[in-house]
Amino acid sequence: MYYPNMVPGRFLARPNRFIAHVEFPEGVEICHVKNTGRCRELLTVGAPVWCQHSANPARKTKYDLIAVEKNGLLINMDSQAPNIAAGEWLAAGGLGPLRNLKPEQRFENSRFDFAFTRQGQPCFLEVKGVTLEDGGHCAFPDAPTERGAKHIHELIRAKEQGYGAYLLFVIQMAGARSIRPNDATDPAFGAALRAAHAAGVEILAYDCCVTPETMELAEKVPVCL
Repeated sequence: MYYPNMVPGRFLARPNRFIAHVEFPEGVEICHVKNTGRCRELLTVGAPVWCQHSANPARKTKYDLIAVEKNGLLINMDSQAPNIAAGEWLAAGGLGPLRNLKPEQRFENSRFDFAFTRQGQPCFLEVKGVTLEDGGHCAFPDAPTERGAKHIHELIRAKEQGYGAYLLFVIQMAGARSIRPNDATDPAFGAALRAAHAAGVEILAYDCCVTPETMELAEKVPVCL
């Protein structure tokens, strides 16, 4: 995926989860934050950030905050990016040949990110974007998420009904060494993830090649349950 019109800046403050104050060479601007998660370990005062400039005069803000540099590591924090990058990866053969690849497909009370047919079997795939990292080891989620556990339980039900079921962690940075459930923050998600693994849901994780303008899936990362 590609972001045009990217501009470097310096993070100053985040008054609420939707906006940030960013210093650019021409002055301080209010930017839209494309991630409603906490991201406290990322958005620290003075952190280098990259923002996308919008030419739309109707917008309340001229910029979207897309990426942040943490200890020299560039991390994409756009919550929409994992689905876009995953869709490109699937279409390019990341899981091998697929038929009928479609986004946002409903199953029972959920809407999974992708549906497709693989080796003659109808399948669902749910994507989770990951930005929480410490020394190359990543964790999900960075805040409690009832929706995340709900999606996993419905992947289990899909598997029980004969569908192929996949959960894909898209780690929005390069060089990840592992990923694990963040049991201290959300034990229910960790329990659901382990139940899914036991039920035969395929749990995958890939890190990404990230530049200020691009993000694409790169290397497979071990999932530690």
